[in-house]
Amino acid sequence: MDFGILSVIPPLCTIALAIITKNVFLALMIGVVLGNLILDGGNILAALNDSLNGVINVFASSGNTITLASILLIGAIIYIIEKSGGITGFVDVMIKKRAIIKSKKGANFFTWLLGVLIFTSGSLSCMVVGSVSRPINDALKVPHEKAAFLVHSTSTPVCVLIPLSGWLAAMIGYLTSGGVAEGEAMSVLVKSIPMNFYCMVAVIGCLVLSLMGKDFGPMKKAEERAAATGYLDDPKSNPYASTGDEDIEFDTDKSRAINLILPLLGMILGVIVTLFVTGGGNILNGSGMQALLWGVFTALVVCGILTIGQKIYTFGQFIEQIFKGSSTMLSIAAILMFAFTLSPIVSTLGTGAYLSSIFEQFLTPALLPMLVFVMACLLSFSTGTSMGTMAIMAVIALPMATNLGMSIPLVASAVWGGSIFGDHASPVSDTTIMSCATTGCNIIDHVKTQIPYVAVFAALTIVYYLVAGFIA
Repeated sequence: MDFGILSVIPPLCTIALAIITKNVFLALMIGVVLGNLILDGGNILAALNDSLNGVINVFASSGNTITLASILLIGAIIYIIEKSGGITGFVDVMIKKRAIIKSKKGANFFTWLLGVLIFTSGSLSCMVVGSVSRPINDALKVPHEKAAFLVHSTSTPVCVLIPLSGWLAAMIGYLTSGGVAEGEAMSVLVKSIPMNFYCMVAVIGCLVLSLMGKDFGPMKKAEERAAATGYLDDPKSNPYASTGDEDIEFDTDKSRAINLILPLLGMILGVIVTLFVTGGGNILNGSGMQALLWGVFTALVVCGILTIGQKIYTFGQFIEQIFKGSSTMLSIAAILMFAFTLSPIVSTLGTGAYLSSIFEQFLTPALLPMLVFVMACLLSFSTGTSMGTMAIMAVIALPMATNLGMSIPLVASAVWGGSIFGDHASPVSDTTIMSCATTGCNIIDHVKTQIPYVAVFAALTIVYYLVAGFIA
């Protein structure tokens, strides 16, 4: 069934309500009900029933369940590390005693570098980079908005630019679904990477802006607030906003950097070993979701061995701390759960096909790369999914490129970059939520401060594709 313009109402209402009410949870719930109301022909009771069952069906996907469980366990790990003196000890070593990182710019570079090095999964990158860099960013008064920007801008963009993971198979699959011959798909993918202007600008741009200390818009105000008052969050958005110093609480009079370093090493080792095992000896073929789950579980086990061995907790007390720590992530997990619920609804409504049909009217060979990028941006922003957008856009855009005689790698790069734009800018994107969860940033504050930057990156990319389209 063709829902036409009705198909864009749920995602657009969700985004608008999230920005207006500053309550992403409420916005997502309303978006889910609206979507089901359209699918059920206006039957409110059926829509409510399908909405409730949609939430339950989220857990039918092992990937969704692993992501939600990992977020809760990450909360427990951060909480236990903090309470056992791991954060204060790590900050002491990195900033005070050894002075390895001495400034905000150094903290920014450290965060960016970690994001570049962890390129196997956008979700994994957001979780690990945000968790590892947060103590240093907080100690050096980097506002949470800037930390979330750096974590987010080096997650999925790096995965697409260096697809040496599950992204490789997925992107090749999207190319073949769009009509590219299997024997040529790898070659097309390799050629498309240096043309992926948006992702390159996002990764390099956030580093350059941070190291130059040049900010604009809401981000500049956030930096000025942190410098003048020490508040790492906007008190208007977060009544419990702190200066970072208040966050450091622990149950022992000793600061133990080892209580942070070993769990994080355990997490990284758990990820690598799982990728190796599930990939049959090749980590590039491993399961990113399984690696995420085992990495987090390994870190939690290491936390238990350390804190019980140091007599900070008994076994019973350690279990209690796990539940306390997990509870700090409940709101984030609930938001992500509703985002997962909304995604199949948007797919069933055919939002992507409708938006594509509108843009098809304006297509000419030279304008195709630019229009494909813009179309992918709108679709990914509305749905909050990069993978979903790639799957939809590849089937639509690549055959068009073939028929119009346009460069397939160039059009493919427009699909990749436009899909990542929404992953960055949308408040309903899973990586938006995860970036905020690990950096401590309010979701709406993150979106508000990040959009001016990604809008500039997108504008530059549009100019690039306009030029490239005419010379290709």
